[in-house]
Amino acid sequence: MSLTIAQRHAWSLARTLMVCVTLFHAGNGYAAVPTAEFDGDPSSIVREYDPFNP
Repeated sequence: MSLTIAQRHAWSLARTLMVCVTLFHAGNGYAAVPTAEFDGDPSSIVREYDPFNP
């Protein structure tokens, strides 16, 4: 998945769940999880999405 598509999906997830979402580099691609559940390496974070502060 390209970074652009991953960013769109992460922003959509944040708006749907109405929680902050962290987009991070995972292996050969990207993944997004609610920020409260992210426990990975902080250097892998690409961006955090806050639906209350676009």
